[in-house]
Amino acid sequence: MNYKNKTIWITGASSGIGEAFAHFFYRDGANLILSSRRKEELERVKTELGGDDSRIKVLPLDLADSKSLEEKSQAALTLFGGIDVLVNNGGVSQRSLFAETDMDTIRRLMEINFFGSVALTRFVLPHMMERKSGQIIVTSSVAGKFGTKYRSGYAASKHALQGIFDCIRQEMYEYNIAVTMVCPGPIKTNITQNSLTADGSSFGKMGSLHSDAMDANEMVQRIWSDIKAEKEEIYISSPKERLGLIMKRISPWLLNKILKRSKVI
Repeated sequence: MNYKNKTIWITGASSGIGEAFAHFFYRDGANLILSSRRKEELERVKTELGGDDSRIKVLPLDLADSKSLEEKSQAALTLFGGIDVLVNNGGVSQRSLFAETDMDTIRRLMEINFFGSVALTRFVLPHMMERKSGQIIVTSSVAGKFGTKYRSGYAASKHALQGIFDCIRQEMYEYNIAVTMVCPGPIKTNITQNSLTADGSSFGKMGSLHSDAMDANEMVQRIWSDIKAEKEEIYISSPKERLGLIMKRISPWLLNKILKRSKVI
């Protein structure tokens, strides 16, 4: 994929992985639509990219506000006359035991991580299908492949993303639309601090798994050639997590035995 003069819509673009994606796509000559809840942070990202109104548009949205997403999608489609790449990156994590977690918290995790991304894809895909070209990029997680303690709702949402986008990929081959699942391990962003606890409040601190991890710019740099090659699944994780992915397939009982003793916060 050559992104020069293409239009890229990125959710979760106000920080972390989404902000890093914005920088890489912009350097490749793309037009950007930046979305998240925090308009002031989106404007900051726009300014840091040079503030070019002809190439960068800010479109605030809340993935949890399901009733607004069709209207937001239509607005995004009009900003540059179409969308070539949708980057479903917005999301929230979790730090709480399942037995203590409010059902409203579980539903919010699913609403943001799963239904929000699915809705935007549903509203953008017909446009791509008509043009017979496009790319859907989804920031998932190794948690979409195996679960750990304190991540029940988060892992459920990522497993659900994996399932639905596997199906969408099969349906889109004939339309020349690529579906790329990005499955990182811990990345040094604000995701731990913003994670939902049992009652839905923010965790408010950085976990050691993330504070010692690679930062978002390094992550995107490492996977950028795979993004451009429209690779179907991309893994960026530590050797321990890659081993976990293999073990999940060949020896799940052993993986569970190891995870039972592992530190996951």
